Amino acid sequence: MMHRNCLTAAFFSFVHASDQTSKLLNLQRKLNTTESHQDEVNTEVLIRLTVGEKQLEDLKTENTVHEAELMAVNLRLNLTEHQVDELKNQNTVHSDSVKQLQVRLNSAEHQIHQLQTETTDQTSKLLNLQRKLNTTESHQDEVNTDVLNRLRVGEKQLEDLKTENTDVLIRLRVGEKQLEDLKTENTGREAELTAVVLRLNVTEQQVDQLRTQNSVRAAELVSVSDRLTAAERNTEELQVRLRADEAEANEDDLKVAFSAGLTDSGSVGPFDEERTLIFSKTMTNIGQAYNQTAGVFMAPVRGVYFFSFTAADYLKGYMGLYLYWNDQPIMFNWS
Repeated sequence: MMHRNCLTAAFFSFVHASDQTSKLLNLQRKLNTTESHQDEVNTEVLIRLTVGEKQLEDLKTENTVHEAELMAVNLRLNLTEHQVDELKNQNTVHSDSVKQLQVRLNSAEHQIHQLQTETTDQTSKLLNLQRKLNTTESHQDEVNTDVLNRLRVGEKQLEDLKTENTDVLIRLRVGEKQLEDLKTENTGREAELTAVVLRLNVTEQQVDQLRTQNSVRAAELVSVSDRLTAAERNTEELQVRLRADEAEANEDDLKVAFSAGLTDSGSVGPFDEERTLIFSKTMTNIGQAYNQTAGVFMAPVRGVYFFSFTAADYLKGYMGLYLYWNDQPIMFNWS
């Protein structure tokens, strides 16, 4: 019994030791598996740690770049805010300038309106002066025509007197010749000679009368000449008064006016092509703005100008006229 129990105990111990060894082996395998798995995990952790550190470095680099960009953005933001403040100040100054310009514009518009009103008044005065001038010129033409007619009549009468004087002189020479013939032919005819002398005296009296008449006619001619001189003086005075009226009408800003005719040499044309018509006969050129050589009017001051022109075609063909402003046609008339 004692021996059997010992064997049982030994077997039990052996079985128990075998179980422990098996467990130890299992544990060893598990440990090895665990260590292998742990190595794999550690390797993966190291790899992921390395990747994480690399990403961390990249993030640090990106953060450094972003910090630099942020600083640049802050600087640009500060500069932009400064510029915005300056623009606000400039806008304030510009607003004041705009208000001042608006006030000046309103004042300028008011002045333009006043100038337009004054221009209308000046135009009306100028038209009245033009009508007065036309009336004066018409009356002066009538006076000049009357004076010329009377002068022609006086010259005709003077020619008639000269003709009569020539006839009288011829008759006197004939009488003298007859007297000489009578003296030669008949010295005894004293009575006839006396009659001839009487006739000669009468002839001399007639000659004296004719001379007196010639003196009277010469005095009348001098009187006509004096009246013509007085008429010319009146014309000059009218022209002076007209210039004074024009100067009075142009006291303010309106100091430009001209009147010109096409030519003094008769008709112009016809032309087969377009060409510039130069109005070279200048009657009025106030302000000297019209160039009669080039036929061009240069406006010396800004304002409203009135232009009118007339033309006639005696051939009854096609005629067209352009009015140019700065090399651009602005008006076209044709017939």
